[in-house]
Order: sequence, then C-alpha cells, then structure tokens
Amino acid sequence: MATPEATKNAIDADMCVIGAGSGGLSVAAAAAAFGQRVVLIEKGRMGGDCLNYGCVPSKAMIASARRAHQMRTSAPFGIEAVEPVVDWSAVHDHVHSVIAAIAPNDSVERFRGLGVTVIEAAGRFVDRKTVVAGDHRITARKFVIATGSSPVVPPVPGLAGTPYFTNETIFDNRDPIGHLIVIGGGPIGMELAQAHRRLGAKVTVLEGMKALGKDDPEMTKVVLTHLADEGIDIREGAKASKVEGEVGRVRVTIGEGAGAEVVEGTHLLVAAGRRANTDGLGLDAAGIKFDKRGITVSAGLVTSNPNVFAIGDVTGGLQFTHVANYHAGIVIRRALFRLPAKADTTVVPWVTYTEPELAHVGLTEDQARGKYGKVGVLRWPFHENDRAQAEHAISGHVKVVVDGKGRILGASVVGEQAGEIIQMWVLAISQKLNIKAMTGFISPYPTLSEVNKRAAIRHYATVPGKPLVRKVIGLLAKLG
Repeated sequence: MATPEATKNAIDADMCVIGAGSGGLSVAAAAAAFGQRVVLIEKGRMGGDCLNYGCVPSKAMIASARRAHQMRTSAPFGIEAVEPVVDWSAVHDHVHSVIAAIAPNDSVERFRGLGVTVIEAAGRFVDRKTVVAGDHRITARKFVIATGSSPVVPPVPGLAGTPYFTNETIFDNRDPIGHLIVIGGGPIGMELAQAHRRLGAKVTVLEGMKALGKDDPEMTKVVLTHLADEGIDIREGAKASKVEGEVGRVRVTIGEGAGAEVVEGTHLLVAAGRRANTDGLGLDAAGIKFDKRGITVSAGLVTSNPNVFAIGDVTGGLQFTHVANYHAGIVIRRALFRLPAKADTTVVPWVTYTEPELAHVGLTEDQARGKYGKVGVLRWPFHENDRAQAEHAISGHVKVVVDGKGRILGASVVGEQAGEIIQMWVLAISQKLNIKAMTGFISPYPTLSEVNKRAAIRHYATVPGKPLVRKVIGLLAKLG
C-alpha cells in the first residue's frame, strides 16, 4: 500500500527553498531569474520576521518616536518646544502602512509572476532528497533552509501566565502604554525601549548582564548615557526571577531572597534573544546536523547533507537581515555556478538604531589586540564636525583600529546617522584597503561623514614632528 507521502502531488525542481524571509526570497528570485525551476515554501507570512515583526515595523515606530522627540527638543533651534499628543492607534497605522507599502515586493503574487512555485504550507524533510509541504512532495537538485529565528521566551517562573509582548506582537498594540518593562537589554530591547519612551511611556529595562553587551563598551557608554538622560531606567545585572500580573498591571521580581526587588509596570516586553527555527523540519530524516544554536554549516553554508544549504538566522550566527541576503548570494554562486564562495563574518556590519545610533564592522579594539598584539586606535569626535554642530548632534565619535602597517582591522561609529557613516569602513575592510585610502578622498563640506576622513588622518598625526621629515622639507626649501 502506498504511503500518504507517496500519493502527494509530485514536483521535481532545481531548487527548493524553505522559508520566505529575506534570505529565502533572495535565493528564490535570483535562481528563477537564471531560469531555474524554483519551489518556495512558507507556512507563515511572506517577508518573514524582517518585514512583519522586525526591521521594518521597528524602524517605522522609531521614526514616529523621533518626530515626537524632536517636538520636545526643538528649543535649541529657535523653535518653541511643545509636548506632542501621541495617538497610539495612529502610530500603529503608520507602522502597518509601511509594512503594506513594502509587502508587494515580497508577495506570493510577485514570486509566482517570477515563475516561482509558491506553496503556502509547512515544509519538512521525509528523507535526504525529499520535502513534503501540504499536498505536495518536492524533490530537488538543491535545497535551501531559510526558516529564520523566533523570540526566546526565558523560563522565568510566572511568565507563561502573564500577558507580555515580544517583537512579534508589540506592533499590533493600539493602546497607550503607561510603564513598559523590558526584559533584555540587547539591540531589540533598547531600540523599542527608546521608541516607547519617546512616545510617552515610562520605561524600565532589566538586563541580566550588560546592556548592549556585544558591542565595544567605549561606544555603548555613549548610547546608554543618552538613553538614561531621556529617562529610561536601565538596570544591568538585573535577572528576572519571577513574573506575575494581568492586563494593565505586571510585576517583575529581580534578584532573590532579602535582596529581591519588585518592578511594577503596565506592560511587559520580552526581548531576551532569539532561537533558530528548526522544529518540525525533519532534519534528522534528511541527515542534517543541528544543535540548540541552529543548523551546522560549513563556510560555504552547506549542511551535513551536501544537497542542502542553510542560510540566515537558522544557522545560529549573526542574526541580521543583511546577513541572510549575503548568505543568499553565496548560495547562488555555489549552487548555480559551482564557485567556491564562502561566508566571511569579518566584513559583516551591524547597526543598533537607537539615537545616537551605534554601528560596527570588523574587529573591536579588544579583539584586535588579542589577535595582533600592538594596534593603533584612531578617533574623531562628532563635536569637532561642523555639520554635527549645526544639527546639535555632537554626541559620539568614530573609532578605527589599524595594525602597524595601516591595515584597517575594524571600525565603530556612535552618533548621528552612524549606520550611514559606517558604510565607508565596510567597503574599506571588504576591499582590504589601507588607512591611507581613507585620507585621499574629497569629503563634501559640511557632512557628518567627514569624521571618517578626520579619523584616518590621525594615523599620520605624528609625521610633521618627525626630525627626518623636517630635515627633508628644509632641504627642499633650499632649492627654492
């Protein structure tokens, strides 16, 4: 008797992609453009976390919050400051209008128009070369797992019975928030903490270790000081030991015993990290190795099953949309053109979209010292930049790490538009440029990006005082 899977609609493809987030969509679109027969499987919303719950809605909310903050802080520009009236329902509508504007690019209709077979169902491997999704049984030359990640819900006693938001639910809120308690002081937690503070909520952030702990402490200090000045209560080393409450009233206990303290608020946001989405994929049936961090892949993003790639968050590495897209390009080069492309994490930048923004690429100062020993550190402050002065955006600086030969090892920027300013350093590191290259371009005046050139010039700050240089100049002067 035939098994249920054997009776399903059979599809034979060149490439089968599981997951229609940023990475999966990029692979599917590129493969289809090259004439490949592509199957794309998605059980949830097209566009994945980035479009629906992550990058897009969070930046839209941050944009609303920034306008409110500008109204309160306009006095230094000669404009009377006012307290804005925040319509939380309208903020919700703005956020979702941005999602709706971008959604057609990621839609089922668009991808079917590109020639992709889109299956709206959960997909799982039943053997090393076959995936079942809904009423379909798919075999393919290559498979790509791009299922992303989901919010971690820590096993805090009482949390399961208490109302709380994650990044997957908070953007559906239409009601005013009086006091938001945030468990987790990483990028997601801090971005949403500042946004809600600017929209009028009282905000307390509880971080079990160090807030923004994955970035350079010298740079994060600037951000955390600014957030505290805006009225956000940031408590580091504050591990939640108990949660309780109901709609409109939640209580989080931090610490235990005689030293325990209760923080009370109206709403709770859990932003305690993310976990790879591997459940229900049938990875064992496909011979694909994985652990609690995610799917194990080679530098070329190949799993233990040589016919299967995994990309993006599900691999347990850097969890950014642009990393998933970067991975997609590597898969296309390997799967279609048999090129030996490999992922290089040293060229991957990241940005935390607080104000001031925090951006980084390459090695931090501590990492560079650990790897190379003696290194040079170049800095330039925003308060020495004329455009920053005009914008009253003088908080922050650029920091660059170089080796003895001037090779750029890493760069960080904290300040206004840091996510834009860092991009020159991303290019420089990806192309293995020497610091000299960053001194030779002409920077239009006045721009914030001029801080990059100023920092680079610091590498040569001692040259004018060197006796040999002065002697050569003196000799040349005698020639007339």
